[in-house]
Amino acid sequence: MWGGRFAEGPSAVMREINASIPFDKRLWRQDLRGSQAHVAMLGKQGIIPVEDAASISEGLDKVAADFEANGVPEDLALEDIHMLSESRLAEAIGPAAGRLHTARSRNDQVATDFRLWVRDAADQADAALGALIGALLTRAEEHAESVMPGFTHLQVAQPVTLGHHLMAYVEMMGRDRSRFRDARARMNLCPLGSAALAGTGFPIDREATAAALGFDGPTRNSLDSVSDRDFALDYLSAAAQCSLHLSRLAEEFVIWASQPFGFVALSDHWSTGSSIMPQKRNPDAAELVRGHSGRIVGSLVSLMMTMKGLPLAYSKDMQDDKPPVFEAHDLLALSIAAMTGMVETCEFVVPRLRAAAEAGFSTATDLADWLVRVADIPFREAHHITGTAVKLAEHEGLALDRLPIEALQAIDPRIDERVYAALSVDASVASRASHGGTAPEQVRARIAEARTALGLEG
Repeated sequence: MWGGRFAEGPSAVMREINASIPFDKRLWRQDLRGSQAHVAMLGKQGIIPVEDAASISEGLDKVAADFEANGVPEDLALEDIHMLSESRLAEAIGPAAGRLHTARSRNDQVATDFRLWVRDAADQADAALGALIGALLTRAEEHAESVMPGFTHLQVAQPVTLGHHLMAYVEMMGRDRSRFRDARARMNLCPLGSAALAGTGFPIDREATAAALGFDGPTRNSLDSVSDRDFALDYLSAAAQCSLHLSRLAEEFVIWASQPFGFVALSDHWSTGSSIMPQKRNPDAAELVRGHSGRIVGSLVSLMMTMKGLPLAYSKDMQDDKPPVFEAHDLLALSIAAMTGMVETCEFVVPRLRAAAEAGFSTATDLADWLVRVADIPFREAHHITGTAVKLAEHEGLALDRLPIEALQAIDPRIDERVYAALSVDASVASRASHGGTAPEQVRARIAEARTALGLEG
């Protein structure tokens, strides 16, 4: 396609390093869609004959049908999906195919195709996260009153409800959705018509092609249009952050499913066995989600390093922009689907969760708060008194609410029988009724709000 400048063809190694068709063939739908919008505009503007525009449009439909039915072949001599599509078009309709590339460069063509693909990827991530949030809401509602230990430093801290814990991930995934939506909004300008780097002298209608492709309008600078990939970096950044949240949830499932914890049992669909130890039920799906996060973050770093030192405008380095985005997309889709399945099908072991909450002096803060609220003791003094009580309970092998009143009063005579109403795990979670707290009423209120936001109410 570009051989007129050269007396000899490229070497075999040059063909291989230069070709991107093995991976950019994934853009074939976007490439043909962009070409349809471009040729319609060329015909309407009188830049090419109307009959040629119609023939090209019909030919593009035939190429699309062929790719859909038979797949996209990898011909290294044709370099990329753009040249392959044009070659197939020429086979279908003859010399008129050569008019398609009028007022267009592969630079603005690939920038447009890639934006279309990444825009679709952002929409897919948004929808998949909506399904995961829906699963989390269902389980959170089911366990709005189920008591479990809340942790800091992976040490038992205060009692919370399992519903409250799961709703924390609803918040995280909700922010992840907003990042994908923000990225989509920023990328929704059309580069088509920027040509190689300087625009074109043909009387094109960029607004028309932008509208035909669902963009808000055309990009405003032809140099920037063909040479930047921040839309892909925005997507990867959102994907990386999302993968970190998925990895945290996956890690909790790995820990909770272990025998020392025993908080959750994963279904057979999301577990594997051991080749040598028949008793094993391994949380491999959760571990792979955790592992995939590293590769997704690596994809972000990879494209950042590709782009960091490139002068304007287009450089061939940018051919390497697509593999990390494609890999991150595939891994993220798998990870979200796997976590959704695990959340939907797992069995939470409520008695074990409750026992763990009761075993770690998790209501110590409630004792300190009671001393402040009822006995009018400054918090720092109350903290010291409570620490003494915990030390005694630990020595006696008792929960705080099992210590005799005489023992508590020996520590501080201002403690009376009313303190026991504050020391159970149920009383503790019920008392945390501030907005966003773990009290069941607050958990249900946040669930209702989230359902309304998702359109799931009723």
